[in-house]
Amino acid sequence: MPNKIRKIGVLTSGGDSPGMNAAIRSVVRTCAFHNIGCIGIYRGYQGMIEGDFKEMGARSVNNIINKGGTILKSARSMEFKTPEGRKKAYDNLVKAEIDAFVVIGGDGSFTGALLFNTEFDFPVIGIPGTIDNDIFGTSHTLGYDTALNTVVEVIDKIRDTASSHNRLFLVEVMGRDAGHIALNAGIGAGAEEILIPEEDMGLDRLLDSLKKSKAAGKSSSIVVIAEGDKIGKSVFELKDYVESNLPEYDVRVSVLGHMQRGGSPSCFDRVLASRLGVKAVESLLEGKSNFMAGINQDKITLTPLEQAIKGHSEIDRELLRVSDIVSI
Repeated sequence: MPNKIRKIGVLTSGGDSPGMNAAIRSVVRTCAFHNIGCIGIYRGYQGMIEGDFKEMGARSVNNIINKGGTILKSARSMEFKTPEGRKKAYDNLVKAEIDAFVVIGGDGSFTGALLFNTEFDFPVIGIPGTIDNDIFGTSHTLGYDTALNTVVEVIDKIRDTASSHNRLFLVEVMGRDAGHIALNAGIGAGAEEILIPEEDMGLDRLLDSLKKSKAAGKSSSIVVIAEGDKIGKSVFELKDYVESNLPEYDVRVSVLGHMQRGGSPSCFDRVLASRLGVKAVESLLEGKSNFMAGINQDKITLTPLEQAIKGHSEIDRELLRVSDIVSI
């Protein structure tokens, strides 16, 4: 294996997601395995600009595989969007003798990495870390599986209350631009309806569906709504609309919010993070750059960063059909 790289940096950027720590651990220990240095870059690109670096060894990542969040912290950096900010970051990397870096984050983080590489020809590999699962080139992003399990567990608890009081619950989950969480968790939790940005269900169809549920003998219902769904301006306005048109329903709203991002990562996310970390480091050692490590059909693959950024993660149309069938 050709090895011109002596030291690799690792950072987390953008929103946190369960599995980021497991990926950090994998990057650090893969570097140790190949006898090269590893530097933790704190607070994402802002930490890169400020030189907030710390040397990391195999023992420095003990007992983090099970922890949510990111020990390297994360931050948005407006300064990194400027040429002057990126030049500061580059100078700090050179001063610290860092030859390449691995960035764990979403498409915004990858956009910054691609621009940085274009300007300074600096080797970089991305690892997709976002609960929304909205990155092209991988079937699963880090944190997505954990978020699904969290949402299903919460909806199961909400259904207990809904059944006890014959109520309709509107449950809003994360997903500003993609409905992966809503669709999969909705099916897993047995939701009566699922509203996602990719499908404009329309208010009339929603009312018809709720009427049918009532006529079919359902005393309570759960509607899972992705936050980016366009059916109403907000889940609370949707609640008012349903109550005004279907007064027989006692409607409640639950916005799950950031609880979906937290918590101990699932086994799937821990294993995926471990595999992606190894792939990222070994790809850099092989002279590869400007790729994202992902998973497709249980195989670890590389996708050009530009494609990962510009590509569109498609919703599984078959799941929509399954949802319609099993919710009658």
